[in-house]
Amino acid sequence: MDDIDEQIVSYLSNHGRASFREVGSHVGLSAPATKRRVDRLLDDGVIEGFAALVDPASIGWNTDVFVSIFARGNIPPDRIRTAVAKVPEVIAAYTVTGDADALLHVRVRDTRHLEQTLERIRQEEFVAQTRSLVVLSRLVERGTPV
Repeated sequence: MDDIDEQIVSYLSNHGRASFREVGSHVGLSAPATKRRVDRLLDDGVIEGFAALVDPASIGWNTDVFVSIFARGNIPPDRIRTAVAKVPEVIAAYTVTGDADALLHVRVRDTRHLEQTLERIRQEEFVAQTRSLVVLSRLVERGTPV
């Protein structure tokens, strides 16, 4: 990836619906040259795809929660991934350092929905305990800096 590729990725991160002409104008390339670069960035896996960002509150999912999972025994990350991928409220999952085995970012409608989601997560036989932190407000949220 060169400097122009980084500029393209940065611009598309903030203007995902921009035309190749718009992106090219921003980085100093023609639309066809920009398209070739974007196609290569897609083929190389630098750009994974394009998606609409939906305001979760607009569809009633107002509550973000970070859930730490504490497992029984030594559980491989793939097993945790397989289990939590079945729970649609889990929007991201990470292995982490420290006492917990994994950290989940969960998005739900309300506390009742959270309780139901936690019960589904706790049904996995390897889950010994969960610990939750409810997000009160978002202070900073941004995409990947380029």
